[in-house]
Amino acid sequence: MTSCCRTRLAVVSIACAACLPLATLAAGPAAADSTGKATPAQGYSYPTEGRVEYVLGCMDENGHDFANVYKCSCAIDKIAAALPYDDYVEQSTFSKYATMGGEGGAEFRMDKARAQTKKFRALQQTAYDQCGLGKPAASASAK
Repeated sequence: MTSCCRTRLAVVSIACAACLPLATLAAGPAAADSTGKATPAQGYSYPTEGRVEYVLGCMDENGHDFANVYKCSCAIDKIAAALPYDDYVEQSTFSKYATMGGEGGAEFRMDKARAQTKKFRALQQTAYDQCGLGKPAASASAK
């Protein structure tokens, strides 16, 4: 590569780097969801650990086929696009422990817990349908 080509490449790289923040701003403000809260255009940011735990749990329920890596990743991406991480943790926890028996599980059978469980399972079923997975297990995989 000649020095002229290197110079041109450097100029183009700098120009592209300068344009990226502008492209992000040009995308406009975040859209509002049905609750009126602003949602990011690409969904909510979930920690890698949370995503990995979901995918591994999903694969435990649906089989450890190579294709299920992609299907389960798709499912958590769909959930992340619709639900903030803190809400995901709360709803998935209620869903996971909704079938826990005895006195220890009483908190997970209260009205608020049932509503959270119902919302999460509906969202998860939609994600499973869109990603080509079967029906989620009764104790949904979650953190």
